[in-house]
Amino acid sequence: MDMLNQILSINNGGAYGGGKAGGAFDPLTFAMKPQVVIRALCWLFSVVVFGCISSEGWTEKDGKEYCLYNGDGMACKYGNMVGVFGFLASMGFMGGEFLFERMSSVKSRKRYVMADMGFSAGWTFMYFVAFLYLWSQWSSSPPPPLGIGAGSMKTAIWFCLFSIVSWALCALMAYKRFLIGAGDEFTSAFETDPANVVHQQAYGYSMDNDNEQYSASPFGQPQQGGMEQQQSGMEYQQPTY
Repeated sequence: MDMLNQILSINNGGAYGGGKAGGAFDPLTFAMKPQVVIRALCWLFSVVVFGCISSEGWTEKDGKEYCLYNGDGMACKYGNMVGVFGFLASMGFMGGEFLFERMSSVKSRKRYVMADMGFSAGWTFMYFVAFLYLWSQWSSSPPPPLGIGAGSMKTAIWFCLFSIVSWALCALMAYKRFLIGAGDEFTSAFETDPANVVHQQAYGYSMDNDNEQYSASPFGQPQQGGMEQQQSGMEYQQPTY
């Protein structure tokens, strides 16, 4: 649990959990970022999935191509599709992480985080379907001739399972980034709202002061002056005849 919290700890002081725009680029620091590490794992797992299916997932039977997943060609095609697009998306998002630190616009960072969160969640589901689909077809398929390709088919299924975890972590990190950015936007909007500024000036306090030190009541002095005037006006004056 502590390791997961450390992975998800991504607040670097900038908007949406990123660093300050325009800062110096450190390749080692970039490579050790949790987002980059998990994306690299997604990339590796995707290579294994479509590599295993493409290389040994098909064989010839009666002069036709035969998918080792119980002869279901759609199972092989679906596994390849999920792996290939996962491979391309992982490279794209790693490039996006490089550009993320250089985005000076908060709106651009927000769009990137939302795209990351949506795609990662969607591809977690796609890999979940792939795992169930391939596992179901493999469990009911006959053994391949001489056992050729059996190991690769099992490996593809296992790495679909690993990909579910890695893509889910990417979605969680993007979601935490989104919450950080949404909180910053709310705080900034509240502090810069003209109505709130007027209230702060009228009642003599500031949101930036943690102790909220209040000034003297604005009604104290006028009330005392008014009472003195009333008392002086009510003094008895002797009538003249």
